[in-house]
Amino acid sequence: MQRIGFIGTGVMGTGIINNLLGAGYEVTVYNRTKAHAQAVLDRGARWAETPAKVAADTAITMSMVGFPQDVENIYFGDDGILAGAEPGQLVVDMTTSTPTLARKITALPVSAAWLP
Repeated sequence: MQRIGFIGTGVMGTGIINNLLGAGYEVTVYNRTKAHAQAVLDRGARWAETPAKVAADTAITMSMVGFPQDVENIYFGDDGILAGAEPGQLVVDMTTSTPTLARKITALPVSAAWLP
């Protein structure tokens, strides 16, 4: 079964992660504050120290973070998703964001998906 990465363990992210774990997927997670990920770690999710490590460890990387600036950081930062993703890898951003940022993400060399 494919490993799935998830960045952002807020209320909605945690719900999605729990559903993925319940369906038997291996899930690797990252959150700015590890303590906020503890509930899903206790259910079997694996921890990654950076978004890049999430992407490097998984076939699909999903993100749901707070604000567009957070999206910029997790995708384009030095330890961001792009630093660990391979061409053709699937990334899905579910953050409420801006159309400009969504277009920037869908232009990535990975297979980006934007869910408005």
